[in-house]
Amino acid sequence: MSTRSTHGSSEAPNGTHAGSARPKGVWRFFLYSAIGIVVFFVPMTIGGDTTVPLDHIVSGFRELLGGAAPYLILAIILGGAIYPFATGRWRVSQTKTVFALLNVVGLAAATMMVFDVGPGFLFDEQLGPFLFNSLVIPVGLIVPIGAIFLALLIGYGLMEFIGVVVRPLMRPVWRTPGRSAVDAVASFVGSYALGLLITDRLYRGGTYTGREAAIIATGFSTVSVTFMVIVARTLDLMHLWLWYFFLALFVTFAVTALTARLPPLSTIPNETYPEAEPDPETPITGGRLRTAWSDAMEQLAHAPSLPRNLWINLRDGVVMVSQILPSIMSVGLIALIIEKFTPVFEWVGYLFYPFVWLLRLPEPDLASTAAAVGIAEMFLPATLVAGAESELLRLVIAVVCVSAIIFFSAVVPAIMATEIPLKVWHLVVIWAQRVVLTLVLTVPLAHLVLYLA
Repeated sequence: MSTRSTHGSSEAPNGTHAGSARPKGVWRFFLYSAIGIVVFFVPMTIGGDTTVPLDHIVSGFRELLGGAAPYLILAIILGGAIYPFATGRWRVSQTKTVFALLNVVGLAAATMMVFDVGPGFLFDEQLGPFLFNSLVIPVGLIVPIGAIFLALLIGYGLMEFIGVVVRPLMRPVWRTPGRSAVDAVASFVGSYALGLLITDRLYRGGTYTGREAAIIATGFSTVSVTFMVIVARTLDLMHLWLWYFFLALFVTFAVTALTARLPPLSTIPNETYPEAEPDPETPITGGRLRTAWSDAMEQLAHAPSLPRNLWINLRDGVVMVSQILPSIMSVGLIALIIEKFTPVFEWVGYLFYPFVWLLRLPEPDLASTAAAVGIAEMFLPATLVAGAESELLRLVIAVVCVSAIIFFSAVVPAIMATEIPLKVWHLVVIWAQRVVLTLVLTVPLAHLVLYLA
């Protein structure tokens, strides 16, 4: 995606933006945007599996790689471990230094997984193999491949058009620009990693401020719909699938509207990236659709050629995923080891026990521990309550898995690999806020869903 050098704030007499004359190749707006929408948002059934085309493409590419996939991912992790030291990023801050060292740990762990050597406990199916096969390889493939199609989705005017149309909703409710609507939907339907890639690019390009990027990263970049299906199946909720999907969607976005108004998000400076030229949304003075079309055509006029745009996005996707994967392999492994071999998360669960008890959730000890363990890995709460008799408990925890958003096995390392101005303690506090608010909102709504269903 390219960001405009100017945003054309001057107005023509007819209310459209000056300088927004019809660009060449208007067909690109329709064709490229349509391809992007189909790839990210339109489920298709292929080989008996129903999911979005991007997921099919990634699965097909993984099958094509066959036994070479682990070695390709290991090569990416090796590049990611070297990158901070080669560029000097490891000296920027203490956090960058810690994560640069963790990248080396992640490289060592990934090497052991690929070559089947190392301590026996690492090869527990819930530890190393789970991380490498279920998280690292899929993320390692979906980010670069998805980045290619992001060039079509956000590089030729669609984000600007939708941004103007939905701005009256996004700005007052979530305190983010209208353009973030595409970002939010791409994250929710596609992948948190792709959502973070969009957010980081737009922040570094001056489109988002630091606070806006932080709200989007911690409020919309949740797990994909395809993973929600896995959660629903694990918790025996597929007979409630549509109820569950829309409940999780509503609660996730409602919680984001609330956390955007609480510290630490509300205290993050509302400033653009230091090296970027600010590119704010322009005021709407004419008709909304006319202004939306004008902004889209202005972006289209500045868009690079398709080959160049695809190359830029692929390059950025590879660089980003090389920084994410080593951290997932190290931070995620540490979090899962702590969960499996220590009572730490049971202790953390005591923070949520008063809320669970007041909300009268069945099995409050189990519910509070399940809510707490999600900070290690989002799927763990589902596995913890999978055998619970209470359908209410299973439905509530299924929503917590999605709405909590922040977990150390993947999202935290992914956010720390971006330039978004968030610190680890910010993420822990926001996670706790999201869990509490999710419980408070979900329990009464879950009662209603089970009554209506």
